[in-house]
Amino acid sequence: MLFQIISFLLDVAVGLLAGACLLRLYMQYQRIPFGNPVGRLVFALTDWLVLPLRRVLPAVGRWDTASLAGAFLLKLAQMAILWALRGAAAPVALVLLQAVFGVAQLVITGLIALLIIYAILSWVQQGGPSPLYDVLDRLCAPVLRPLRRVIPLVGGFDLSPLALLVLLQVALIVLGHLQAQAMSWVAWG
Repeated sequence: MLFQIISFLLDVAVGLLAGACLLRLYMQYQRIPFGNPVGRLVFALTDWLVLPLRRVLPAVGRWDTASLAGAFLLKLAQMAILWALRGAAAPVALVLLQAVFGVAQLVITGLIALLIIYAILSWVQQGGPSPLYDVLDRLCAPVLRPLRRVIPLVGGFDLSPLALLVLLQVALIVLGHLQAQAMSWVAWG
C-alpha cells in the first residue's frame, strides 16, 4: 500500500513538472508568447530545471532541447526511485526505456488534457474569448487542422476534437503494447 501511495504521488508530481516542460517546448515551438497566465505558470514550474540545462543543451531550430531533456530527466528519476523502492536492481536499459515511454505517454495524455479543456472552454465562452482560450486555441489548432479538413461541421459543431481524442486513446493503447513488447525484449534480451 505504501508503495502505491508513493508511486501515485510521484506520478502526480512528475506528471505536473514534466508536463510543464513539454508544454514549454510546444509553446516555444508554436511561438506562443509567455506573457499570459499559462506561460507564467509554465515558467514558474520549469525554470529551475530548464535554465541550467539550457547552458549545456542548445536549441535545435525551434525545438527547445533543454525542455525535452528536463521532461526526460524527471521521468528517469521517477523510474529510478520506483525501482529503488522495490528493492530490485533494474538494468539501466530498462529504466531508460521506461522513461522514454513515460515521456511519450505524457505527450499523449497532455494533449488529451489540452483538448478536453479547449472543448469545454469553447462551449462555455461568453462575451468573447479569454486569454486562456486564445492560448489553448493556438496550441490545439495545429493538431486539429488536418482533421478539420476531412470532418465537416455537423449541425454547427466541430467534431474534430472528439475524433482526435479517440485517435489519441488508440495511440495510448498501441504505445502500451509497444512498451510491453520492448520491456520484455530488454528484460530477456
